[in-house]
Amino acid sequence: MLMLTAMTKPSLLLLAFFSLLVVPPCLAADPDMLQDICVADPGSGVKLNGFACKPAANVTEADFFFKGLATPGATNNTMGSLVTGANVEKIPGLNTLGVSMSRIDYAPGGLNPPHTHPRATEIVFVLDGTLDVGFITTANKLIAKTITKGEVFVFPRGLVHFQKNNGAVPAAVIAGFNSQLPGTQSIAATLFAATPTVPDDVLAKAFQIGTKEVEDIKSRLAPKK
Repeated sequence: MLMLTAMTKPSLLLLAFFSLLVVPPCLAADPDMLQDICVADPGSGVKLNGFACKPAANVTEADFFFKGLATPGATNNTMGSLVTGANVEKIPGLNTLGVSMSRIDYAPGGLNPPHTHPRATEIVFVLDGTLDVGFITTANKLIAKTITKGEVFVFPRGLVHFQKNNGAVPAAVIAGFNSQLPGTQSIAATLFAATPTVPDDVLAKAFQIGTKEVEDIKSRLAPKK
């Protein structure tokens, strides 16, 4: 009790934040997909959903360490935001553990545009600044709130969500995920910058706009060469 009393409010918030990432084994279900597709190859002799394991003799502390979240990311881009991931692709030791993190930095006016994580729920802890955040349910209801330093917000798995810094100073969050590789699909880029491209007439009818407008949006979102 004395130890809990001595803990600061931010310390308690961080403790709660990380405790939410731990799923008791008794609640675990079948493993979730860790890739978008996994085409079976019966002749390979290898059956897995994720990544093959490194031989134990070759494991080092470097497999469990990553310093990339320590400093703010560069936000001088079109959206004014940058996501720095700390997933199994950066930390090999996360393989099979079912957790990962990201740091997201926002310039004043910066936006992390509407997107989904098909394999994970996301929980964010605000490091600095104030953000307008929200997600949309499958009933098409917007759940939105303004959050500030020290506060937490949850985005349920698979639902479209966003964060925007409407403040005059930079903002940053730490995000936690219950997947080693949550996956991200940005709605605009997914629809208008896919390869091969989604047919113009499909997008025109879906968004009730002309094909000329579709081509204009595609040109704006096309990957920079």
